[in-house]
Amino acid sequence: MTTHSDVLIVGAGHGGAQAAIALRQRKFAGSVAIVGEEPEIPYERPPLSKDYLAGDKPFERILIRPAAFWEERDVTMLTGRRVVSVDPAGHVVTTADGGTIGYGKLIWAAGGHARRLSCAGHDLIGVHSVRSRADVDRMMGELATTTRVCVIGGGYIGLEAAAVLTKLGKQVTVLEALDRVLARVAGEPLSRFYEAEHRAHGVDVRLGTVVECIEEKDGRACGVRLAGGEIVPCEMVIVGIGIIPAIQPLDAAGARGGNGVAVDEHGRTSLPDIFALGDCALHANPYADGLPIRLESVQNANDLATAVVRTIVGDPEPYHSVPWFWSNQYDLRLQTVGLSTGHDQAILRGDTASRSFSLVYLKAGTVIALDCVNATKDYVQGKGLVVGRIAADPAQLADPSVSLKSLVGDAGVSA
Repeated sequence: MTTHSDVLIVGAGHGGAQAAIALRQRKFAGSVAIVGEEPEIPYERPPLSKDYLAGDKPFERILIRPAAFWEERDVTMLTGRRVVSVDPAGHVVTTADGGTIGYGKLIWAAGGHARRLSCAGHDLIGVHSVRSRADVDRMMGELATTTRVCVIGGGYIGLEAAAVLTKLGKQVTVLEALDRVLARVAGEPLSRFYEAEHRAHGVDVRLGTVVECIEEKDGRACGVRLAGGEIVPCEMVIVGIGIIPAIQPLDAAGARGGNGVAVDEHGRTSLPDIFALGDCALHANPYADGLPIRLESVQNANDLATAVVRTIVGDPEPYHSVPWFWSNQYDLRLQTVGLSTGHDQAILRGDTASRSFSLVYLKAGTVIALDCVNATKDYVQGKGLVVGRIAADPAQLADPSVSLKSLVGDAGVSA
């Protein structure tokens, strides 16, 4: 069966949902459809490793919009269907069940799939990732018979899951191959702070640790064998080692890219009438010195979706939004603005012992990012320093009594 949509959105995550919402907000009158691999309508992903895993929010409360919203706006939901190929010349996609869907414009918002371990035992029962509702539901179904959990990967997903499971009374071990957690996204002071926090909550944080394989007993994971032979016993393994962009059909169709599909500042790919956004989009970001990067964040998905839609409806505006992120662990709320990659100075603002402080990152004297722990005021005001590319006095940045807003000065940037 062949169907057709004036705008076909592949991917039912934040970016895909925002694209559909923005099309209707901007009075796009053509047909709009979202095709997604999962059986659910669009839902929020960040709560999966936080509130949803903890049982604090039922699934209905993490829906991006209720089902009636999509029906009222005439957005067709094609759930449980995976796009396996794209024909740019024919403006048609093919799904895994052999069906085809024609399109006028195609928005690729398929995100990515959790990167899996390559060692023996990676596919055993009890080994999980945290990427979808089904992933977390499987984990939750095993918690009653789980006492010990090994988390492989000390990034945000792994640490958030570790915090939740610790609060649920589980014995948690975090295994990180590098010499500190959050090594790819944060400065060393923030890494050491979170390591200490997790250890204070009873988590066994092991750094510089290489996993050799997952041990098996009766078809289930029963431990993690480390290089050197030690086995860390557990009933559950959570793997948080990044994602692989879901771009294979676009690759096969000849789209330019590499670690993601390349897009311009309006979200256009190199293929006619095909746009891409979100976790899988490789874009030149002004906050990364114009280098092509992928950003795995709700902000990036939503803002790039808006830029794509503006182009489609004939009111283009380039995507130059400042990146921001957040993470909740225990009673700590981390808010980040900007990209700290490449910084040459990290200034501590406040006292880590107070559990309310900020790290201000500079490059060649210019503020490029802030990590704010339980310091929302710094986060809000610090945005102006990042957007304005302000060269501020390090001594003033380090002094919590000095308002960050006052340091924006005459740059004309609102904090």
